[in-house]
Amino acid sequence: MSLPLWNDRGRSTQERVESLLAELSLEEKAAQLGSYWKRPTLGDAEGFAPMQSTFEAGRDPFEAAVQHGLGHLTRPYGSAALTAQEGVENLREMQQAVVAGSSHDIPALVHEECLTGLMAHGATTYPAAIAWGASFDPALIGEMARRIGTDMRALGTHMGLSPVLDIVRDYRWGRIEETMGEDPYLTGVLATEYVRGLQSTGVIATLKHFAGHAASRAGRNHAPVSIGMRELHDIDLVPFEMAVREGGAGAVMNSYADLDGTPPAASRWLLTDLLRESWGFDGTVVADYWAVSFLESMHRVVEDDRAAAVTALSAGLDIELPESTAFPHLVAAVRDGEVEQEVLDTAVRRILRQKVELGLLDPEFDPATTGEAIDLDQAESRALARRMAEESIVLLDNPAGLLPLAAPSAAGDDATGPASIALIGPAALQPRSFLGCYSFTNHVLSRLEDNGTSVHVPTLADALAAEFPAARIATARGTDFVDPDTAGIDEAVAAASAAEVAVLAVGDIAGLFGAGTSGEGCDVESLQLPGAQHELVEAVLATGTPVVLVLVTGRPYSLGVYVGRARAIVQAFMPGEEGAAALAGVLSGRVNPSGRLPIGIPNGVGGQPGTYLAPVLAWVTDGISNLDPKPLFPFGHGLGYSRFEYSDLELSADTIAADGTIRISATVTNASDRDGKEVVQLYLSDPVATVVRPLKRLVGFTKVGLAAGESARVTFDLHADRTSFTGADLQRIVEPGEFRVRLGASSEDVTLEGSFRIEGQVRVIERGRAVLDTPAEVSPLALHAQEAVPAGGAGTAGGSL
Repeated sequence: MSLPLWNDRGRSTQERVESLLAELSLEEKAAQLGSYWKRPTLGDAEGFAPMQSTFEAGRDPFEAAVQHGLGHLTRPYGSAALTAQEGVENLREMQQAVVAGSSHDIPALVHEECLTGLMAHGATTYPAAIAWGASFDPALIGEMARRIGTDMRALGTHMGLSPVLDIVRDYRWGRIEETMGEDPYLTGVLATEYVRGLQSTGVIATLKHFAGHAASRAGRNHAPVSIGMRELHDIDLVPFEMAVREGGAGAVMNSYADLDGTPPAASRWLLTDLLRESWGFDGTVVADYWAVSFLESMHRVVEDDRAAAVTALSAGLDIELPESTAFPHLVAAVRDGEVEQEVLDTAVRRILRQKVELGLLDPEFDPATTGEAIDLDQAESRALARRMAEESIVLLDNPAGLLPLAAPSAAGDDATGPASIALIGPAALQPRSFLGCYSFTNHVLSRLEDNGTSVHVPTLADALAAEFPAARIATARGTDFVDPDTAGIDEAVAAASAAEVAVLAVGDIAGLFGAGTSGEGCDVESLQLPGAQHELVEAVLATGTPVVLVLVTGRPYSLGVYVGRARAIVQAFMPGEEGAAALAGVLSGRVNPSGRLPIGIPNGVGGQPGTYLAPVLAWVTDGISNLDPKPLFPFGHGLGYSRFEYSDLELSADTIAADGTIRISATVTNASDRDGKEVVQLYLSDPVATVVRPLKRLVGFTKVGLAAGESARVTFDLHADRTSFTGADLQRIVEPGEFRVRLGASSEDVTLEGSFRIEGQVRVIERGRAVLDTPAEVSPLALHAQEAVPAGGAGTAGGSL
């Protein structure tokens, strides 16, 4: 018996898709655009997705839902505490039911969350995405994505709902931990590497949330977005365009929040005109969970689910997730002439093409690529998770050189540390603090009775004991993350008073919809530390014992009242399962910190929103406002135990054409006696433009490792397209005039400055602009070890207590 043409691997993808499409009934076509989520009942616990309980009543059982086949299976691994082998067997059974329900034996495409690693029981939990931003290391993010994708593919998963490309505006927003920070270029570069890494393993990456999601009013989840088209194009859309055009992302997920009154799930301009016709996207657009039905229930732009289905499909949304609630109505809508069949067929072609390309229609298809026991938390993955944590931890302040705590002795013996340490705070003893809200631990296990951790996650107490085996370490929680009770503060004060140094670890516990201090639906009114943690910090600082303040958080908190009183401040953005060891290494000096802030740290608890991408009137105070919007620690800031110097700025030309490229070079020297890494950052300013522009914006960066005394020449290429912006008539233009560049260690570093001019006429960029320049060139220069000097205040040789 000959194979159906769509199962013949010798045929082209188009032939296979068209032959199968021609055989499908309307019911089968609509089924290919739908999904199903078999999920456990959580009792009184909140759901895994917004307003999940609203959709529980009247759900079809799985067997009925797949009677015409199915497009997607939703999170078979990410909804219950199954071992990898149990998950594989469960998926086999589900796929068998899907194939049996399809008259043409079409399996379902399987998607899972993978923002902090595959969100499955026992899978490696990497640092949260905000820590990726702090690493400033695209190659590291790509390596992580490849490891995640390899595990996902082995389990029979085809699509990952990551990365998040939302650009932070308001630090009160709960989902900051899921983002890579407040800069679109940094986010775009890292996201592009994530997409390339994940898709190199045969797993489709999904860009979300398209678009403007993080600009919601007052930092509230799902709240309306009131930004203009210029801001949307020049900030929010930038990373999406980069990841589509440069990364080749295979899927995009809509945002819940309406853009100036138009829900993205209903916007043909966003999902078709821009995404497909301007950028060339050829993948599938998938709905954020229940976003199609939200057009009726939350946005109220349609009367019912049938109208929601027609509106979303016509806009360019292809797949309804997490289950088929509205799209089944498309059958009747096509038959009644409410929507043309070709519109339906276009979306079905897209999902069938992905199924062909992923091998789901090959005759030898198997739901999982392995029948063996699968270790989802291998030693190599844990080592990578630790390296990512180490690269992302930011030393914010170390004015007197208290850190590192373990100083090498003059005789060259092993490093010595303090004889006694008080380890205080809720983040010192609760390992869940290291994990993001889309970790399996915090997303699923925390909602079940057995709410431990999905993988082994050492506490900071465990790690500090291993790092300082000779020290006497007294621990005291002091307070909870959210409970206002202060009864434990006295114990913490006593421990700090009796110790040589106090390590005070405070911050966040991730959760969903108010079940934590950070995460989806966990927005805040104030940027003061949650619960009674501020009171704890004040009490410990008042003891007079030298304090290292450690922040383990998903968002930036106000630290102005602690600066100058805490002897050192360390920021760790939810550093993952190996975060404790990484933190202990930074404190001891075993790890030389090289993380940089992907988001500013505010001085006061209010004054939001505001990020470094600000024009003059959003930045100055004199004669304007009594509120100073400037951060306490700016975007890009970070210290280490090495000291770096910048010199010899050179621009390749004084002027370039409106389609030309300029080379910008400088020498970076490790002027200390310790090897280290520096994040070299290139900022661009447009002093005079026809529309208001930010004072500066990141246009290049690279992380450079230099031995003590070593220098390197760092060179960036900057295409004129990178100076472009959305002009007064909403066309993207390159405008002639002066441009200033600044190369240094943060957005506020003014060590090296230069300028060039673009000559000629205004150039309109229709499409296809340069969004990503070639990576910076780093050319090592001669080593001058005799010139290296101790880093002093940065703590190279260790400070006194």
